[in-house]
Amino acid sequence: MKRDIIVVTAAYGYQQVNTLGGQAAVLPIIAAAGADGVEIRRELLRAGEETQLTLLGQRIATEGLRCVYSVPEPLFTEAGHLTPQLTRYLDEAEQLGARQIKFALGGYRADSDCRPLLAHFSQRAVTLLVENDQTANGRLQAMALWRHHQGEQPLTAGLTFDMANWLWVGDDPRRAADSLAARVRYIHVKAAARRRDGWCAVALDDADDLWRDTLQRLPADAPRGIEFPLQGDDLVAVTQHYVRLLREESPS
Repeated sequence: MKRDIIVVTAAYGYQQVNTLGGQAAVLPIIAAAGADGVEIRRELLRAGEETQLTLLGQRIATEGLRCVYSVPEPLFTEAGHLTPQLTRYLDEAEQLGARQIKFALGGYRADSDCRPLLAHFSQRAVTLLVENDQTANGRLQAMALWRHHQGEQPLTAGLTFDMANWLWVGDDPRRAADSLAARVRYIHVKAAARRRDGWCAVALDDADDLWRDTLQRLPADAPRGIEFPLQGDDLVAVTQHYVRLLREESPS
């Protein structure tokens, strides 16, 4: 089975992406490395670029890549209400030609009204992914609550499983994988090491086997996103190395 590999533009680092000329500049690198898609990060858009997303989407398509759009805002406010900017973000995703749009969960509650959410997505081609982030709202208990209450809704069933973010909030990634695997539709492959000032994302070749143990518990057919540091003099070669590694890495 061929596994889809997505490269998150943030893996190259903000400074590197900016130096190269923005996220459009890394698309040829990602395509040349043999990846299947790109995750565009809204926080990495350059000044004024949010008005030129159709052009960026055309460049993505020209490179033969699929697109995931990542929005650095929680889906729900701390008061438990749907983000008021959802229509704007969905419009941006469609301009990019994105298949999925990704949010952190935010302050979702069991009594949050999700009817507006379903109404928004019923008219869109893009589907929703909800990710565990590095806040208390991204802990397993919160994500499990979302899964329990919304998991049967076809428009809100998709989870992005960030393998390392669990470490930042004190949860075991393997336990989280066992609990949430049935709803995972996209995997952020990321390893981390503990430093004196806390956790730090590291390349897979520099990590222990926790990432492998976690990956083996997740759906084999879920696209795998590279969100660990991609650094080196030859970015195509570095990216290609990990694209091949993740495409070949199989559950035991």
